[in-house]
Amino acid sequence: MANHVEARLARRYKRERRFRYIGFATVVLTVAFLLIILVSVSFKGVPAFQRTLIHLDLNLSDASYADPQTANYQRAINNALYAMFPEVTKRTERRELRSLVSRGAQFNLRDLFTDTPHVGDGTSVRTAVVADDLVDAVVKGIIDRGAAEDSRLVNDRKIRWIEKLESENRIESAFNWRFLTHGTSREPEQAGIWVALVSSVLTLIITFLLTFPIGIASAIYLEEFAPKNKLTDFIEVNVNNLAAVPSIIFGLLGLAIFINFFGVPRSTALVGGLVLALMTLPTIIIAGRAAIRAVPPSIREGALAIGASPMQVVFHHVLPLSMPGMLTGSIIGMAQALGETAPLLIIGMVAFIVETPQTITDPATALPVQIYLWAGNPERSFVSLAAAAIMVLLGILLLINIFAIYLRTKFERRW
Repeated sequence: MANHVEARLARRYKRERRFRYIGFATVVLTVAFLLIILVSVSFKGVPAFQRTLIHLDLNLSDASYADPQTANYQRAINNALYAMFPEVTKRTERRELRSLVSRGAQFNLRDLFTDTPHVGDGTSVRTAVVADDLVDAVVKGIIDRGAAEDSRLVNDRKIRWIEKLESENRIESAFNWRFLTHGTSREPEQAGIWVALVSSVLTLIITFLLTFPIGIASAIYLEEFAPKNKLTDFIEVNVNNLAAVPSIIFGLLGLAIFINFFGVPRSTALVGGLVLALMTLPTIIIAGRAAIRAVPPSIREGALAIGASPMQVVFHHVLPLSMPGMLTGSIIGMAQALGETAPLLIIGMVAFIVETPQTITDPATALPVQIYLWAGNPERSFVSLAAAAIMVLLGILLLINIFAIYLRTKFERRW
């Protein structure tokens, strides 16, 4: 009998150890996949935070450069390149030489000299201009200089020009502030995430202003005041089901109701916020109800015992105690909304937006949509930009979740 009991105990302990090993292996595997994703994204995205500049001696002595708004800076850039490479005389080679510099460099110079009076005073100015994305890829080592010429996008002649610029210390790598402070562009070296970031913030503000009061009010009513009957059971079941509906369905719903029926402008923060509010509302209601249920019944009973009305019980006692949980659930819901792409694609927030939206009805996009567009672009440099934007998005989501954890630990009550 004793041997039988010991054998059963040994089998039970063996199963427990096996279960612990499986659980530990699952955690290790999850962390490993997460690290692989983060390392892969970082490896591709970190180069986008650096940009390559070419220092040119621009001859601005012509009187036509006196007005920065009308000056022909492209001609000054071309002349500077021709002066540095006098051996380049053929038209095709000169066109290729001009491609060393970004096509948006002339507009960068216009912005740089706009606030500088009397530029055309007979002087030559050494100025750093943005290099083309292929030159940037060569400098960063993304394009292998040692590879065969027919296997890379940059020919040997262009490689020699780049190496000459490097030997003369005319090529510089600097932090790409433009990526964080400007909008998108058809030129990858000129593109940034600022417009998409501002659009996402405006969209989330609308989402929060709609979902938080409606979601909390719905949670309070369903948990504290709604009678327990078939109708409320039906509502509860549908709220739980809506939390599991694919997000693209909410995009189709927003397209049919807000855009086609109510005529809300497409590709705006307003319609994006409305659609994301529909998607996030069930999550906030569920989190709010869970926070209310976590308040001990003794709180309600004690408040009723001293003469408080049911309304006073809820708003003076239950709601303040459950608010930390409600805020945490709402913040997590906002983080989920920030990363959504499918519903925003359905309602048309894929437009090429360069100007920063000033109001909720201005044309807008979103950071996840911008990542989607860049990732689908055939140019290699846009893939690096997409990875860098993913890093920014992950950083924002991490900060949001840290803030939610902080609120939960600071204000949470343990009963």
